Amino acid sequence: MSLYAVQKFLYRLNREPDLQGRYRDDRDATLAGFELAGDLSDDEVAALAGPDVGYLFHLGVNGQILMHFAAFHGIEWADYLQRMRDGIAEHGPVREGVYAMTGYDGVEAHATELGHRPGGAGA
Repeated sequence: MSLYAVQKFLYRLNREPDLQGRYRDDRDATLAGFELAGDLSDDEVAALAGPDVGYLFHLGVNGQILMHFAAFHGIEWADYLQRMRDGIAEHGPVREGVYAMTGYDGVEAHATELGHRPGGAGA
């Protein structure tokens, strides 16, 4: 797992027109040529080339970076959100990063941890 390398690539892709052009022309070659590509697993490369927003979210890619990547691919907001939900349903909880899902089971348990009562005031 190389969350840093995945996010570094996406960060640069979101900001560098030259990299965007190379990625549009040949995703596989661009990913292979990326300086951190040696740190990427085959699954990560496939998700970046896909694009597989759900799997990238499952890996722990920051949503601020990921939403720009989705927009770059013309993925509408509602579809972007659904792809993240589908990624969790298919691959399991977010593994790493700021969205890592550990120590609780779902939204209701998380709301309880925050002091909210599911179905009640503040939920």
